[in-house]
Amino acid sequence: VQLQASGGGLVQTGGSLRLSCTVSGFTSDYYGIGWFRQAPGKEREGVSCITWDDGATIYADSVKGRFTISRDAMKNTLYLQMNSLKPEDTGVYYCATDLGAACTHFGSWGQGTQVTVSS
Repeated sequence: VQLQASGGGLVQTGGSLRLSCTVSGFTSDYYGIGWFRQAPGKEREGVSCITWDDGATIYADSVKGRFTISRDAMKNTLYLQMNSLKPEDTGVYYCATDLGAACTHFGSWGQGTQVTVSS
């Protein structure tokens, strides 16, 4: 499986960004797909995941109500709509295959995209 994230950038607090991830080689054998982020000096954090078959979603408490994950199976694309962004959302965001452990363990991921939220 290959995953490529895009759409990051620099925004002010309260702003929005929409991340995209193109996926190839993904099959129904995979449980799901999602996003995690990595900030300097912080542990990796699972942000949101979605099952590829029925679209069930899960969100980290830190982003609930602000972020929305979705996927377009026809376009093999995963999205993350991020609203009301905060400086603590800053980090490199990766899309990755979800191993089904409540969006905490990931299998494969590609190059991430940088999100920077200024205060």
